[in-house]
Parts: sequence; C-alpha cells; structure tokens
Amino acid sequence: MTNIVIYTQDDCPPCEFIKNYLSDKDVSYTEKNISNSQYRNEMIDYDAFATPFILLDDEPMYQVDMDKLNKRLNID
Repeated sequence: MTNIVIYTQDDCPPCEFIKNYLSDKDVSYTEKNISNSQYRNEMIDYDAFATPFILLDDEPMYQVDMDKLNKRLNID
C-alpha cells in the first residue's frame, strides 16, 4: 500500500480537490496543514513552496499529476 502525505493549507481549492478525490476513491492519506510551522518546515525541506504538495512513499510530487497519481494508486 502506498503511503500518501498531503501538505495543505486553508482556503486552497486544489488541496480540497485532491483530498475529496482520494476520499471518494477510498484512498487513505495523512494531511499536514502548513499552518502548523513544523509541517511548513517539513515541506520546505523538500524545496516545496506550494500546496498541495504530495509525498507518495516519500517521493515528492511538486505538482498534482492525476495520471501519475492514478497509476501509482491503481485507480482507473
């Protein structure tokens, strides 16, 4: 099973979209809202400066790539 971590922020439509999409597909994920400075610093450590920032098994996804996401999660 793929470990998914999504770094988000409040009032972020793309963040809401990806969370809703994964929930609709019954895919579990961990959300880390960058209003928490620890999570913001973790994200910056990956040289990521925009949300949503996704880690798939610790592999950074700097832009939401639905094709890659679906392929990695075996979603049709």
